[in-house]
This record gives sequence, structure tokens and C-alpha cells, in this order.
Amino acid sequence: MKPGKWIRQSHRWLSMLFTLTVLANFAAMTRGQPPAWITYSPLLPLFLLTFSGLYLFALPYVGKRRSGRFATELE
Repeated sequence: MKPGKWIRQSHRWLSMLFTLTVLANFAAMTRGQPPAWITYSPLLPLFLLTFSGLYLFALPYVGKRRSGRFATELE
């Protein structure tokens, strides 16, 4: 499996994990002050989503530059 495809798939799974942790956070807030580990649980998936999203965002631009099309488009 190519790295881009693997990162795209992990980005999708991380987004589902992030959504579940945020929902669990809101559900725990209905019962009062939640424990710290529930409050901070969305941060790890969010951190990983940030880096995988930045990689996926930059992927087309890096691919254009490597193939040489980027230089001809600027002229």
C-alpha cells in the first residue's frame, strides 16, 4: 500500500475516533464535571489529524513539483 493511501485511510479512522471522543466528552458533561482523562481524550486524535491532514493537503503540490509540471505552469 502506498504511503498516501495508508495515511488517507488512517486519517478517516482518526476522524471517526475523534468524533466518538468528542461525543463521549459531551455525554460525560451531562453528568457533571467529567474526569480529566475524558476531557483531554480528543486531543490525541486531533493532534494526529492535524499532521495527517497537513500531509494530505500538501501531497498534490509536492507531486506537481516532482513531476516538473509546477515549473511549466508558472511560465
